[in-house]
Amino acid sequence: MRSVVLGRRPYAEVEAAMRAFTKARTAATDDELWLVEHEPVFTQGIAGREAHVLAAGEVPVVRTDRGGQVTYHGPGQVVAYPLLDLRRRGYFVKEYVYRIEQAVIDVLAEFALTGHRVRTAPGVYVRLADPGGHAILTVGTEDAPDPLRGLGKIAALGIKVSNHCSYHGVALNVAMDLEPFQRINPCGYEGLATVDLATFGVRCTWHDAAHRLGENLARRL
Repeated sequence: MRSVVLGRRPYAEVEAAMRAFTKARTAATDDELWLVEHEPVFTQGIAGREAHVLAAGEVPVVRTDRGGQVTYHGPGQVVAYPLLDLRRRGYFVKEYVYRIEQAVIDVLAEFALTGHRVRTAPGVYVRLADPGGHAILTVGTEDAPDPLRGLGKIAALGIKVSNHCSYHGVALNVAMDLEPFQRINPCGYEGLATVDLATFGVRCTWHDAAHRLGENLARRL
């Protein structure tokens, strides 16, 4: 899988390029991993509800064909787009998503942070009060009925598969202006806290984070 660092690019430009790449693929096309930093934009998933965009303001809202609800992309965030032939690699979608999430969890571990999955809410989360703790999440019980309580979302995931080939991907928050997330219900969850590496005192450049995420995605995928 060839990694391509695109730097900062407008979202619409990169999405169009992903669609074109996927449409033109043949059985012999090599897989690629695109790493990009987007200019500010809210993106809506294919079934995204307008009600989850509370006050977009000057930030454009773009509807896409990925899964999931609304999220925000902007400077200080590494967005990774694995363009894979899943059939050739032997992955079903559920395993593919698991592998992407695990790559993010591996990156967080390099910074002594513990990433968590929540079964009903794809993506990767960190405990706000104990970001390095390894206690198992207790959700769906009388003591913890809200599966997202006490968690901050550090990576959002939304994918599309066409003719067994993947595009769209995962966004890891590194050092962002997190205010725009307050203008939406992130990924459709009202009041969901959104965090980045800097929230937990991690000082990391975009290029360092992109390199780490790219390496871990290549290893896991």
